[in-house]
Amino acid sequence: MHVALRPRSGCMLLCVCLSGLTLLLQSLWVPPEMMMNEPGGRSPEDHGLHSLGFRRLALRVEALSTQVQRLSRERAVSQLSSSDLSLFLQSLRREQQGISRLLEKELRSVSQRLDQLSRYYHHDQETQGTPPTGRRSHTDSSEKCKVPIDPAYPMCAEKVEFLRARWQSDPCYAFYGVDGSICSILTYLSHTEDFCPPKHGRDHFTLPWHPKPQFNTQKAEVRETLTPLYKVINNLHNNNTLAVKFIRSRVERISHRWIRAGMMMKRTPNRTITPQMKVLLYPGALVGSAGQRFQAMLEQGGPLGELVQWADLSACLTVLGHNLTFSASQSHLHSLIGAAPGRGSCPLQRPLTFDLIYTDYHGLAHLRGAMGLAFQHYQCRFRVLDSFGTEPAFNLPGYAHRHGFSTLWGSWGLQPRQYMTMFPHTPDNSFLGFVSEEAAANVETLEDEFQPECYKKDRIAVVYGKQDYMWQGKSEYVKVISEEIETHATVYQLSGRRSNLPTFVKNHGLLTQHRFLQLLRKAKVFVGLGFPYEGPAPIEAIALGCAFLQPRFQPPHSSDNNDFYRGKPTTRQISSQHPYAEEFIGKPHVWTVDVTNKTDIQLALKAILSTEVKPFTPQEFTCMGMLERVHGYITHQSFCSNSVPTWPSEKVLRAHLGPLGQSCVSVCRRSSLLCEPALFHHLNIPQAFIRLGLGCSTTVEEANHLVPSYTPWGRHCGLQQEPLLFSCAGSDPSHRRLCPCRPHLFR
Repeated sequence: MHVALRPRSGCMLLCVCLSGLTLLLQSLWVPPEMMMNEPGGRSPEDHGLHSLGFRRLALRVEALSTQVQRLSRERAVSQLSSSDLSLFLQSLRREQQGISRLLEKELRSVSQRLDQLSRYYHHDQETQGTPPTGRRSHTDSSEKCKVPIDPAYPMCAEKVEFLRARWQSDPCYAFYGVDGSICSILTYLSHTEDFCPPKHGRDHFTLPWHPKPQFNTQKAEVRETLTPLYKVINNLHNNNTLAVKFIRSRVERISHRWIRAGMMMKRTPNRTITPQMKVLLYPGALVGSAGQRFQAMLEQGGPLGELVQWADLSACLTVLGHNLTFSASQSHLHSLIGAAPGRGSCPLQRPLTFDLIYTDYHGLAHLRGAMGLAFQHYQCRFRVLDSFGTEPAFNLPGYAHRHGFSTLWGSWGLQPRQYMTMFPHTPDNSFLGFVSEEAAANVETLEDEFQPECYKKDRIAVVYGKQDYMWQGKSEYVKVISEEIETHATVYQLSGRRSNLPTFVKNHGLLTQHRFLQLLRKAKVFVGLGFPYEGPAPIEAIALGCAFLQPRFQPPHSSDNNDFYRGKPTTRQISSQHPYAEEFIGKPHVWTVDVTNKTDIQLALKAILSTEVKPFTPQEFTCMGMLERVHGYITHQSFCSNSVPTWPSEKVLRAHLGPLGQSCVSVCRRSSLLCEPALFHHLNIPQAFIRLGLGCSTTVEEANHLVPSYTPWGRHCGLQQEPLLFSCAGSDPSHRRLCPCRPHLFR
């Protein structure tokens, strides 16, 4: 049975009624200014409860109105069944009864408060002799301190009322001398925070935690030793954890390569000498409950990619001559940055002493919780190790929320280049990278089995996947490989538990990094199972002379169809397990196959086995490559200034207009160039379109991660209003992106 309805007229009438009720409620709202002038007898908590109840009523009405409007827009509403309609009407009736009761209660309360305000108004006229004008100063009954009225500090009165009610919610307020009185609150808000006018001739440039000008006279001299780093790591209070042990062992194992690269860099002509930076390294993933989970994962063969980056970054900064502090404890972090005791509601006690802070997403949350108001003043000094990258559309909180780009990992509002990635996923971020292993190293530092003259390849394959779940659904794929070549694994196995691996696979169990590298040096093929994504191991296997065989993804994996990428602040389409290896290295080192096609796998294996695959390390993954890259960032990247970027120079700019639907990453790559976001501002002018022969009927500035761009329909030209949204990654079928491309190598 179906019920015939006239949904448009009925719902529209109900929407009009609800909208009118909402407007009535809004008109009865008592403004904050009046709340501050009301007589005593009601505590701040009572004010909060009254406001909360009234807001709750308004929200319920608005939510109900939204429901009805949404229902009226449904195309199939005329086909509602009787049960659907009955349920909706019952819900509507319950909401109507609840709103009526709440409305009656709140209207009584409003009436009482209006009477109070009226009596107070007449009493104030009688005692003062003059009518009140504008907002009045609040005078505490037992004090002579008044809340100043200053247009330059519009939030002062609001903050005073907040602290009167909440000063005991965080011990940091008492630490700074707040005792609940107006005088103590005003002193705090003017001398520690900057919400009220300064008192006694102070100015906010002298606030104890504000950034002070840096005058670094000591220069960063390239070091030929890593001894300072060993001291820093050994001084960590938790230096015996598996994570810290891994970092230390990795630094020690390739220390000779770092020193050799440092000596080469010293001889580089015209090298820019930079001031010595005070740098804090804070890997938040190793701290607290997250650190405990990370430790447990490491014990079972968990991810090492992040630790590889932290080890290589610390060695790189040490060789470059900078002054490092390493912390893997929240309490230690608080003492290093001068956090006030408490829950992080207050700013720091003193200016931050570090020029740069390298951290991760977990660390950002810890820093925000410890720094209070100071966080936004110092965030330009942060550098965030972010393995998979953060595109500009996900970075700006308000924009991300309005346009459906909100995730758990984004919305920090940093400059996109402050995010530092493991691979060059998008030029919007800074590619930090890591250092790959080497096949040909200094023979004096290696055991005999590692020396180049003893370096031989056996007819074996090593499968990339240290945990059982990574092998699920891959048995047929691995079986085809094992028919051509002896297959080995390094899967973690619990003692006494039966292995779930196929019997034709020889499992070595979880190996130390040293023994794993020994196995790779002997192997001919390194086999990817499809997961983990985009790790360092394939690059190291290729550097040790292995061919990397990996699955092709069809359709590509992304946040739309893959649980791992869901929630990641990126729109990238992942075409294989390791897109960088597929696109930038390729054959004969990298072979990407359809793992469901037996012939495809067999042909790739035969080609690999008949080819002498030599060790190969891309320059960007060598010690020298990383030294040059990080030195360039420290020399040229400054995010604490409002001035437009000056590096790289405009002379390397190559302007390209892309086809509909392509990102600037694709547009520039098509011409063997790289998109350079620091050059966007040179194209963000009407003349840029004219130079490309485009006639714009309209030119509009807007906050949009797709501009500057050209829309053929209507010949619309869009310019960027919000520099944080300049995006190489953004694309849309209706936009032709105007792209700032540059050569891969420039000076």
